[in-house]
Amino acid sequence: MAGMIEKKLGELGVTLTQPAAPVANYVPFVRTGNLLFVSGQICHEAGTLVAKGQLGGGVSIEDGQKAARACAINLLAQVKGAVGDLDKVVRVVRLGGFVNSVAGFTDGPKVMNGASDLMVAAFGDKGRHSRTTVGVSALPQNAAMEVEGLFEVS
Repeated sequence: MAGMIEKKLGELGVTLTQPAAPVANYVPFVRTGNLLFVSGQICHEAGTLVAKGQLGGGVSIEDGQKAARACAINLLAQVKGAVGDLDKVVRVVRLGGFVNSVAGFTDGPKVMNGASDLMVAAFGDKGRHSRTTVGVSALPQNAAMEVEGLFEVS
């Protein structure tokens, strides 16, 4: 049975799927005490990249925001896999966003709002978090976005 957060996600049109398995020598998450560190998630949705390429060079801010949102959904799938129920999230502590972008692209924070807005919509005040957004010249599979997360869980 879905908890309150999953019901809220459903109202937002979000369905969590099986979390992606790591593609290299790392684990999808590490829990230490009440902190859950989730490895970076790229913008896959149903096995296809939501946006491919660089922001400022063919990928629009709007498409980048959709990609960031997809990354956030994938983060939440990993959290659910780790703790079993998103209602166990006490707080979204931090998100780190990596924006595949051309040199000089300065709207990364606008793009990252796609992930941040979903966390606040799903968790309310518990979803308000600290954040870093970094422009990078390449990401795995030429994904437009990758987002990692830190969550406090019970």
